[in-house]
Amino acid sequence: MADLLDSFEPDPVDLGDVRIAIRRAGAGPALLLLHGYPQSMVMWHQIAPSLAADFTVVLADLRGYGASSKPAGGPGHRNYTKRAMGADMLAAMARLGHDRFAVIGHDRGGRVAHRMALDAPTRVTALAVLDIVPTHYMFTHVDRAMATSYFHWFFLTTGNGLPEELIGGNPAAWIDSRFAGRNAGGLPVDPAALSEYRRVFEDPRAVHASCEDYRAAAGPDLDLDRQDHEAGLRVRQPLMALWGTESYVGQQFDVPAVWRGYATEVSGAGIHADHYLAEEAPQATEAALRQFLAEIRH
Repeated sequence: MADLLDSFEPDPVDLGDVRIAIRRAGAGPALLLLHGYPQSMVMWHQIAPSLAADFTVVLADLRGYGASSKPAGGPGHRNYTKRAMGADMLAAMARLGHDRFAVIGHDRGGRVAHRMALDAPTRVTALAVLDIVPTHYMFTHVDRAMATSYFHWFFLTTGNGLPEELIGGNPAAWIDSRFAGRNAGGLPVDPAALSEYRRVFEDPRAVHASCEDYRAAAGPDLDLDRQDHEAGLRVRQPLMALWGTESYVGQQFDVPAVWRGYATEVSGAGIHADHYLAEEAPQATEAALRQFLAEIRH
C-alpha cells in the first residue's frame, strides 16, 4: 500500500472503540474519500494524488476494512450500521480539524456518505456517490437481474457464519471473483492493489466485518432508510451521482432520477466503465469529480 499511496502521510485516528486508518495529503478545502467493497483506501491511488494538488484529501478505511479496526458485529449488527460507520468518519474528521468537508464515496463508501449527509447536514457540505442508487431503492426493486448481479448482497447476509466459512476457505478466489468480468475495456485493477485486497481478506476478522456490513444494510440500515424516506427526509446538500455506463446500476436505472427521490439537488454523469470507476477510468472519473467540486465552490 505504501508504494501506491507514498505521497500520503499515515495519520491514524484512535476513537476509543475503533482505530481508523487515515492517510492525508494536500492543502485546501477538505475532501474525504471513502472506498467500496471489497476494497480499501488503496482504490483511490490513481485519483487522490492529483486531487491533493487542490484539496486537503483524507483517505480513510471504513471500520472493518483495510487497516482499520475490525470489531465483531455486535447485537443486531450494530457495529456495522452506516450510522456507526459514518460516525467514525465524522469523529475522525473533527479530530483532524475538519468541521466541514465534502465526501466522495464509491459503493459501500457511497452508502456511508449518504447516511452522513442525512445525519450531519451542517458538516457534510456536498457528496458524490459512485455507481450506486440508495440502499432503500435497491431493496425495494429486487428482480432476477438484481439478484443475479448482486447475489453477494444476499449471500453475505446469511447467518450462522456460513459466508465467513466459505470465503475463508479461499479468500483470494473470492476477491478475484468480485472483479472478474466487471471491466468495460478500461484499465485493469492494479496488481498491487489487488494483492492488497487479497491480503486483507486473509484475516477472518475482515471477512466477518464485511459480512456484518451487508447484514446491517439489510437490517437496521434498511429500517432507518425506510423510516427517513417515508418521513420525507432528503439530502439537502449538492449531490452528484457518477455511474459506469456498462455497470448493472448504469444499465438498469436512470440514476439521477432515482437519486432525485432521495435528494433535492442532484447532478450526474455516466463514465464509460463498469463498477470500479476510479480504477478502470480514473481520468474521466477525476474530471467529473473536479467539475462537480468546482461548481459547489462557486
